[in-house]
Amino acid sequence: MLEKKKRAKAYYHLPGLFEFYDFYSEFLPIFYGHREYFYDWCEIGSVYGAPGDCLWGGGRVGFGDADPKDVAELLKKYGISARLTFSNSLLKEEHLADKKCNRLCRLFSDCEDGKNGIIIYSDLLLEYIKKNYPGFYFVSTTTKVLTDFSDFEKELEREDFSFVVPDFRLNKSFEKLEKLPAACKDKTEFLCNECCSVSCKDRKKCYENVSKKAVYPDCEDHACTSLNAARGYRFSDAMKSPAFIGIDDIKNIYLPMGFSQFKIEGRSLGSAILLEFILHYMTKPEYAINLREELYLDSTLDLF
Repeated sequence: MLEKKKRAKAYYHLPGLFEFYDFYSEFLPIFYGHREYFYDWCEIGSVYGAPGDCLWGGGRVGFGDADPKDVAELLKKYGISARLTFSNSLLKEEHLADKKCNRLCRLFSDCEDGKNGIIIYSDLLLEYIKKNYPGFYFVSTTTKVLTDFSDFEKELEREDFSFVVPDFRLNKSFEKLEKLPAACKDKTEFLCNECCSVSCKDRKKCYENVSKKAVYPDCEDHACTSLNAARGYRFSDAMKSPAFIGIDDIKNIYLPMGFSQFKIEGRSLGSAILLEFILHYMTKPEYAINLREELYLDSTLDLF
């Protein structure tokens, strides 16, 4: 009898480490207590984010005021990697002494087997954390906007990074992605549900503005010129993007091609939208109502 081939697994990296603490406090017991609700080929790879007013933060303006000790304990309880989003691109030497960010590093580096990670942009900060908090692994942030495939390949070759998140516009470069060595495929982490237009020319400026606001809170906001900017984020819009990676893409294209890491954006969007992402990517359709009821009827959660 032929040995049954083991099915590849998808590892999802979920948003809102500090922002959605209350949500995860209720969701994680369901995820691990009712695995029949969820696909057996998917796991939670990490939960990422940064608290509000985080100087080293970037990508999106940090939200969430959950106690970092509570956050660290929750993820440790379930054996989930916590990733600190320290992707500010404008840091200087004097910023490295920030007390709040160093406290976070001390807290989250105190774990077994290098379980927790840092999503990072600045090489200056990278070297500082490597020297002072050697327990972390590192993720090269999508805020570098690596739209040229050769630049993405060079980033994959850097030994500092366990994972690299390319710009979402490389998501469907299948001919080139297919040719990547297995070790590089293992390091590639796709941003699945970006709502931004693939034709956007200001994405790097937008990210830089978030970094600037962390350092200089009174600076002006970036003025998005997208036609849909006033609508804000909508999952239905993201699904129409040519760069969108949905569950069928993951099952039928990316997993068979050898990729297993998938990032779900969603910081600042609210826990109701986060639930929609979980329903789409992780939940068996026949159990969607069970998960909704478990969370909707929980009086401790404000999903809307």
